Amino acid sequence: MPTKSLSVIAVILLLAACDISVGPNTPTPIGTGLPDAAEDTCNANQYASLIGEDATALERVLLLGQVRVIRPNQAVTMDLRPGRINFNISSDNRIRSISCS
Repeated sequence: MPTKSLSVIAVILLLAACDISVGPNTPTPIGTGLPDAAEDTCNANQYASLIGEDATALERVLLLGQVRVIRPNQAVTMDLRPGRINFNISSDNRIRSISCS
């Protein structure tokens, strides 16, 4: 097999191994997004209506207490704070889920 054909096959295999379906403009699926009642130590369930909304919806809500907005690929601390509410934002700037920690 000629070298050029092997190179083309190698590139095709390399691209096939990559997840090229998610780009900067591809929406991230919205999850179920809320903790179970027993795990809702931060009252996240009261904000259930925000799931699927644009992240700017958080600007119109009075949030008292510790709040963290987590965007894709953002580094976050691993400290456990059961009273802190986390709003997880998808790549298309929508509120994907809400959790406590």
